[in-house]
Amino acid sequence: MTDMIKNKRISLAPMIDWTTSDFRAFARLFNPNIHLYTEMISTSAILKGDADRVLRFDDTEHPVVLQLGGSDADEMAQAVQIADTKGYDEFNINVGCPSDRVQHNKIGACLMAEPQTVAKMVTAMQAVTDKPVTVKHRIGIDHFDSYEFMKDFVETVVGAGCTHFIAHARIAWLQGLSPKQNREIPPLRYDDIYRLKQDFPSLTIEINGGIDQMDAIREHLQYVDGVMIGRAFYHNPYLMAECNELWGLPMPSRREIFEGLMVYLAKRADEGANLATLTRHYLGLFQGLTGARAWRQALSSKPSLTLDDIRRAGEQVLTQNHEQ
Repeated sequence: MTDMIKNKRISLAPMIDWTTSDFRAFARLFNPNIHLYTEMISTSAILKGDADRVLRFDDTEHPVVLQLGGSDADEMAQAVQIADTKGYDEFNINVGCPSDRVQHNKIGACLMAEPQTVAKMVTAMQAVTDKPVTVKHRIGIDHFDSYEFMKDFVETVVGAGCTHFIAHARIAWLQGLSPKQNREIPPLRYDDIYRLKQDFPSLTIEINGGIDQMDAIREHLQYVDGVMIGRAFYHNPYLMAECNELWGLPMPSRREIFEGLMVYLAKRADEGANLATLTRHYLGLFQGLTGARAWRQALSSKPSLTLDDIRRAGEQVLTQNHEQ
């Protein structure tokens, strides 16, 4: 493995309701180096809600990135000031989500049409933290789908001091397609992101969208600085373990990950968490192994679970696959 690839970045994409702290702590068991992104958290949830609850994360999660949703520079700065006291390693602005709900609040992909607004947020956020401020965006929106549109957006935001961009390789249709359809229907245009890196060689450029195999990760890393993966990491988390080869590290065994998960769940149980509500995040642990279906059924078929229930279900799979 070359130094060129070793020095690149792998990230877990922000996904609402999925990349909770309980999943991120699980993800960390697979790989010590992947950057873990929170769900998108709106500025109002921090400024008007229970900030301690929504910003909670486990100490094992570092490096962990807070993705913020908002469009008001002052509110974004206030949210960063609060979150900075919690110890986040980076702050990211959501300029990629296409859902109607976030559009109504002028959050997400619709902000690609307002690069000056994004630039103002970057400036305001950088003024209150010494942590990196990054932007996750689409390659275009609706009929603004040319490479030049994305390039102009990035150029404007670079003018405010942002040096790190994560680009989803599909445009977002803000009317007529659901968020799920926006992840599947618009064609992937990886070459546009490669070109962005060529045009801005001093920037850190990560690529996102439709990537689910190690061969594809290695290929993209020949052209850009990092790869961000969402659903493939969630449904087949052992792909995160395979990524250890990029750092020249051994892959942890399923046994090691399971034991780490049990330690984490014991801690959460002591804190009063309902284990049955957490285990939805761990259904993919044994993806591809004999007994994976029985594991999923055991974790999702009961309204309540004990640590012993989870231990029995996991041991059954590990035994079937001769992992001692």
